Amino acid sequence: MSGINIEKVDHIGIRVRDFDRALAFYQVLGFKLAIRVTFDPVAIIRNEHGVEINLILNADADDPEKNILMDLGDKYSGYTHAALRVASINDTMAALKAANITITQGPSKFGDDGGVSLFVRDPDRNVIELRGRHTGDIPGVTQYTNVN
Repeated sequence: MSGINIEKVDHIGIRVRDFDRALAFYQVLGFKLAIRVTFDPVAIIRNEHGVEINLILNADADDPEKNILMDLGDKYSGYTHAALRVASINDTMAALKAANITITQGPSKFGDDGGVSLFVRDPDRNVIELRGRHTGDIPGVTQYTNVN
């Protein structure tokens, strides 16, 4: 048995190409700049609930049309997305629409836990899942079920 007792996720690191463009996107999700690190290419953003994302500001590869982990036929190892809990899927859908952020998948229900997920992409095509409880009528929900 391990002596390591992980209590929660501390933060998520997401590599981006353009700080201002990325910050504008994550501000729609409720994040604000907390610290712009001077000794490393990192900007720490947080929301009012203390959820932290580190924007890693050193993406130097060309701006590909696809996310290599999500969009290519070959499946490479690596993190595919971050899932963030939201208070209201309905309010989140409205805020995304108002900000002209495309929902790339969803609304979707995975299993019977009452959660509904929306998937969006930041300007660098990093996938973010926004997940919340089902509250009222949500049009167009796709129900995924377990297949044994």
